[in-house]
Amino acid sequence: MRRREFMTLLGGAAAWPVAARAQQAATPVIGFLSSGSPEADTIRMNAVQRGLMEIGYVEGQNVAIEYRGAQNQYDHLPALAVDLVGRQVTVIVAFGTPATLAAKAATSTIPIVFSMGGDPVDVGVVTTLNRPGGNITGLYVLNSAVMGKRLELLHELAPATGVIALLANPSSAFTGIETKALHEAADILRVELRILNAANESEIDTAFATLAKELPVPVVVSADTMFTNQRVRLVVLTARHAIPAIYAYREFAAAGGLMSYGPDLADAYRQVGTYAGRILKGAKPTDLPVQQAVKVELVINLNTAKALGITFPLPLLGRADEVIE
Repeated sequence: MRRREFMTLLGGAAAWPVAARAQQAATPVIGFLSSGSPEADTIRMNAVQRGLMEIGYVEGQNVAIEYRGAQNQYDHLPALAVDLVGRQVTVIVAFGTPATLAAKAATSTIPIVFSMGGDPVDVGVVTTLNRPGGNITGLYVLNSAVMGKRLELLHELAPATGVIALLANPSSAFTGIETKALHEAADILRVELRILNAANESEIDTAFATLAKELPVPVVVSADTMFTNQRVRLVVLTARHAIPAIYAYREFAAAGGLMSYGPDLADAYRQVGTYAGRILKGAKPTDLPVQQAVKVELVINLNTAKALGITFPLPLLGRADEVIE
């Protein structure tokens, strides 16, 4: 081999790792910020990744993911958001209202895509839905807007009940909105609404123990992210204390909950993934209007109803989008 050819080959071999490192360094990074844990967020994360794939991004190939979960400790979210900002992620995907507020407070430059159940205008996340402004956009799932309907459905199942409880997280940014909607529905139905507060796992246990001992009545479970993260615990507690309950998402009914009424969570987070992918391709958050997940579904678990000794009225059963049996 001639000396010139050898030096050219040697130079190419030395340059290749540099080029590879440069390409690796250019790989965009999405930061997932959640109040939960990777186990509790599996459905959300898988759905976001499906949305990313629709735009052409696959984890481990052309995009990387950094996950930060607060393990249901909302006061940890600000530090986790700052950590992602320090990591210089390309986009932050925020799961739920508390995570969204923490991400918004941590950065005004890194794009943020959120999914939240409260109206993002009401809680000050965006200026308007059509023109969110700044570095943030996302998906508004109709949770607080259908809280009254959840109470109506539970009352239709147990019309003789004069009291219905709401399990709420007092630290949630939109608990007040949920409570207001339920009070309005309760007034129309002439039902007394009792509020049970729980901000962590132990307080959930205490709330159900109190409810079972003092006033065993049906329960509307708030759509707060903390309760979604604790859906298995909630389903077990309602079964243990034989308490009828209605939840926000199908995932509760699939886990053994009596019934759920709310948006399709998996499809909602798929849309979050498509927005994150569009931003990676150059779209600006301010040009992406906040989407509204308007489709809601009623899911009934007849196995749980049988275990609780509950018979669903035929009109209510006939309106179900899905019956698990």
